[in-house]
Order: sequence, then C-alpha cells, then structure tokens
Amino acid sequence: MTTIATLTVQNLQMHFSAREGVVKAVEDVSFSVAPGRIMGLVGESGSGKSMTAYSIMGLIDAPGKIVGGKILLQEQNLLDLSPEAMRRIRGNRIAMIFQDPMMTLNPVLRIDTQMMEAVLAHQNVSKATARAMARDALARVGIAAPDERLQAYPHQFSGGMRQRVAIAIALLNKPDLIICDEPTTALDVTIQGQILYEMQKLCRESGTALIWITHDLSVIAGLADDLCVMYAGKIVESGTVQQVLEQTRHPYTYGLIASSPSRNIAGQPLRQIPGMTPSLLNLPSGCAFRTRCERATAECANTPPLSIHGTHTWRCFHPVPQAVEAAHG
Repeated sequence: MTTIATLTVQNLQMHFSAREGVVKAVEDVSFSVAPGRIMGLVGESGSGKSMTAYSIMGLIDAPGKIVGGKILLQEQNLLDLSPEAMRRIRGNRIAMIFQDPMMTLNPVLRIDTQMMEAVLAHQNVSKATARAMARDALARVGIAAPDERLQAYPHQFSGGMRQRVAIAIALLNKPDLIICDEPTTALDVTIQGQILYEMQKLCRESGTALIWITHDLSVIAGLADDLCVMYAGKIVESGTVQQVLEQTRHPYTYGLIASSPSRNIAGQPLRQIPGMTPSLLNLPSGCAFRTRCERATAECANTPPLSIHGTHTWRCFHPVPQAVEAAHG
C-alpha cells in the first residue's frame, strides 16, 4: 500500500509585482514530505526558502501572489481553500515556528492566555485541559517551573526562552506538518540539541512531517532524512541527506559544503563561493548560478535539464564529478 505524502508541492510559483518588474521569489519548486520524515531546505539568504514556507502557510500578502502550481496537504489543494478554511488549518494541521519568536508571541498577553487560545481555537476541550496541555508543552521544550512561567509575559523571557515558547505553541495541536524557519538560531548549543532531539522524537512517534529551513548544514546532517538545496528561487539539487551531502552533484551545493568551517584546514583561508546572489529582478539566463560557478561554460546560458538518479536529482550541465567529490570528502 502506497503511503500518501503529508505535503506535496508541485511546480509552485510565487511572484512579487514591483515597479521595476516581477520578482520571481519562488519559481517551479516541487518536493514532497512523507509522514514521519524530516526535510531540510537550505540555501543562502534570498534563495526563496522562507517564501516557500509562507506560501505553504497561506501567509503571502500583496504585492506577492502565487501564480502557479499546487500545494497538497495529503490530497487537498490548499490553494483552493477560502481564507476562513485556511485559518482552520493554520496552527492546527500545519504549524510554523518562525526565526523571530516575537512574530508568534503577543507582547501584551500572558503566555498561558496565548497557549490556551491556540488549543481552544482548534479543539473542543475545557480551559483546565488546555492549560494542562500548555504546561506539558513548556516542560517538553525544557522550560523549568512551567506552572509559574505560564503566568509570565513575553518580555520576562530571554530571546532563547521566547523561542522555546514559540516551539511549544507549534507542538500543542499535534499538527500533520511543522515548518521550522531557523528556529534554533537564538538558542545555545545544549538547548538546540534538546530541541532537535524532541523534534526527531515527535516525527518518529506521531508521524508528523517536518520541514527544517536553515543555513547550517551540520544541523541538517544530523537531523533530516531528505534535503533540498535552493538557489535564486529554484531547487537545484534534492535527495536524501546522504545523497546530497556525500554524492554532491550541483556546484552550488558543493560550494556550500566546501565553505563549511568544519571542512577547513587549520591555518588556511575559509573557502568561499565567489560573488553575490543575483537580483531576482535581473536573473541571468539559463542557470542562475553560472555567474559564480567555476564550472560554467557558454552552454549554461540555456536552462539546464533535470537529471534524475533514483531519488537524487540535480539541475546542471556540468555536475561535480564523483571522483572530485570523493577527493574532497
């Protein structure tokens, strides 16, 4: 029996209309996340990772607009839903943890009020039950004395503690899908490890699917099952974590891995990807990475085909040879 993916994104296109032209923030993006699986989404700032997440959540405001594709939660296309129907799904079946916890928390409401509202909006339970669920969620993310902390306001927490509260809120309704937009950036390494462990445990035990957006490949290597690499609004390489990180084919992915400090030789300058991410208003023709790629030729001015090797895919005319990758692994 074939398992239906929790989330399937098909040829998603999300554009912003600007005075200077059209910004193609997300262009022809496709991927799926199965129940209980964790998918990493990596790339430089401006590559389209967060815009992809906001599109899934239905949080795109004008002048942004989804102009093509499908977003299927199991077999339901979220783009066909009314704003009211989408509100019933958001925070219930799909939750998002933002990089800045103050995008989640209301500064003038106590923590217990905010957490209980998140439960009562989607579940027919008593206030006492909702409060108990909130207390248990705080304890799960490592907040000491959760009964006392429920009565505090967001300004009484440190940045890291506020982020743990935001993560606890996302876990409250046991959603089918959680989207994490660099949620552990503000946390120290010990708490980060605890949160990552809890996320993995949640996915394995409850079948929750997880999308983890990050710049940190070391986190993805230990956390995720699958990995998509984005550049200039497109996915340039995807596959399992082992395929993408150990059998890298796209030069951009290879550059990200090679520039990791853990790959650097002591006393040697840190390797960098030359140049800057191009403006989405003025992308080069063909492969957008060709202006920064040491393997680029005139052929790269054309759109590269999608190469498929099992579950490993990449878009490149001149992929990194496996012999070169092995020598630098």
